[in-house]
Amino acid sequence: MSCLLEEDWLTRFETHLATERRLAELTQKNYQRDLKAFMKFCAEREVASWSSVSDALVRTFIAQGRRQGLGSASLARRLAALRSFFRFLIREGVLNSDPAQDIQAPRANKRLPNTLDPDEVAALLDGGVKTTTTNRDADDEPLLMRDRAIYELIYSSGLRLNEVVSLNTVDVDIAEGAVKVSGKGAKERIVPVGNLAIRALKAWLPARSLMAAADERAMFVGRHGRRLGARNVQKRLNQLAAMNGVQRRVHPHMLRHSFATHLLESSGDLRAVQELLGHANLSTTQIYTHLDFQHLAQVYDNAHPRARKGGENDS
Repeated sequence: MSCLLEEDWLTRFETHLATERRLAELTQKNYQRDLKAFMKFCAEREVASWSSVSDALVRTFIAQGRRQGLGSASLARRLAALRSFFRFLIREGVLNSDPAQDIQAPRANKRLPNTLDPDEVAALLDGGVKTTTTNRDADDEPLLMRDRAIYELIYSSGLRLNEVVSLNTVDVDIAEGAVKVSGKGAKERIVPVGNLAIRALKAWLPARSLMAAADERAMFVGRHGRRLGARNVQKRLNQLAAMNGVQRRVHPHMLRHSFATHLLESSGDLRAVQELLGHANLSTTQIYTHLDFQHLAQVYDNAHPRARKGGENDS
């Protein structure tokens, strides 16, 4: 049985990652570092062989990493490295089972999405109207009208970037004020479209008819007359934000997040927001309740006399 302190199996595993699994070089380095940390951990506890490694030992190793300040993502990667290595040892006949198999990776803390406040949305979208009407470049004006329609639609209806660039003209019902969206997992949903987005779409459609290729079905097209790409939408949004004085980097998903947050703040109807966003699970939508609570907590801290820190009423 191999001694745990010997790195022979670690070297073989490194070759396995590079030649058989062809993992990225960075992933290989991370796995090697994680496994060497585990070997040191085991050596300190005088573990003699790989077969002596237990699930309790692996749990203790992961718990130690947390105490040392490693984040959830780093701990999950450590566990992935161990599982991959143990599976390799099973294949090579060194182990009979994986001691890390039933150990759950620590849950990563969900990062709250970045949102725009209503004033920033107004600066971004209403500023775009002024730019469109005063721009002297006739060739660029249809593109500005198209951009305005795209960003109004994302914010109006909470669409994902891929959803909006995938829209065809038949998917948008101007008369009914609704759009049919094909979301994740090819699940379709119909969502309402606000008046400002409808107005922007009406302004764009005549320009689209002049720009689009005869057989093109896409609602939004580029100069070449074909479906507009997601990267172009992202690039032009950043340009529009800078042009209209929004003092931070903006991406299309921020408009979707802002849609959800503002709607939830006004209505408090989590189920309705879930349906509009096309989330399969309510837990995905619930992250916006944290954003809403942050807003309420800030109002409370600023307004309530007993909430002010360092005030006269502190005991």
